[in-house]
Amino acid sequence: MKTNIVRKNPMQVPSPVGKYSHITIIPKDATMYAFSGQIGVDQDDQLPADLIEQTTNTFRNIEALLATEGLDASHVVKVNIWATEEIDWHHFYQQWEVMFGHSYPSMTIAYVSALGLPDIKIEIELWAAK
Repeated sequence: MKTNIVRKNPMQVPSPVGKYSHITIIPKDATMYAFSGQIGVDQDDQLPADLIEQTTNTFRNIEALLATEGLDASHVVKVNIWATEEIDWHHFYQQWEVMFGHSYPSMTIAYVSALGLPDIKIEIELWAAK
């Protein structure tokens, strides 16, 4: 789906250290969507103990959530990621590439001591525009 969202990495600043864009420009006539953080529960409402499984489920849940509003990854403008343990970046970026291809939204990542429930290891919040 074609969007008018523009993603930029200006030459005047250092290149991103990951797969994200420094700037995401949202057209003035766009509708903004703020999504609650998504976690890695599976289709049976079970939360795996493993971070990799939680990450895979989280991306699956994000795709399903976007689809409920007629959106896809091209509409995502900002991603905030919180994790309670070190992310396996190889696995994470495999999921990221499947979702975003090479049109990366802006991103913030933080490691925190805890999330909303004790067993949650990763939570990903999205902002989207259409």
